[in-house]
Amino acid sequence: MERLLPLVYDALHRIAHRQLGHERAGHTLGTTAVVHEAYLRLVDQRRTAWHDRAHFYGVAAQAMRRVLLDYARRHRAAKRDGALQQVPLDDAVAAAEERADALIALDEALDRLADVAPRLARVVELRFFGGLTEPDVGEVLGVDARTVRRDWTKAKAWLHEELTSGT
Repeated sequence: MERLLPLVYDALHRIAHRQLGHERAGHTLGTTAVVHEAYLRLVDQRRTAWHDRAHFYGVAAQAMRRVLLDYARRHRAAKRDGALQQVPLDDAVAAAEERADALIALDEALDRLADVAPRLARVVELRFFGGLTEPDVGEVLGVDARTVRRDWTKAKAWLHEELTSGT
């Protein structure tokens, strides 16, 4: 793992940067922090036998998903506990809170999708949280890129319905 990180650090950094691209300026969780936290979670998986690059990126996508969700949950819990004070009409704070809630809702919907269509859920995890391309996702899942494209379309439609049906 120690030899692997320098080889994949730039790719992990790009993935994390893309994930944090929609956060407000001055967001307390930075790209480097996400990469380092994901790395620490990957290092804890010493018993994992890395098969290839695609396998590593698949596991890295899961680690980044967990980092972002843990942060969103802590942010939401702190807001409920009153640790964060919301400033009236502050769009940046409201947007950050909405993003945390949306990310948690997505994670919960993704877990429900995994119950009915595990491969579709995995495609979302690898594409959305891992930033993998369709061919890379295909390599991880052992399917062709066209299948990934179809699964991605189905999963997005399912998640959209799931996330908007309650509103």
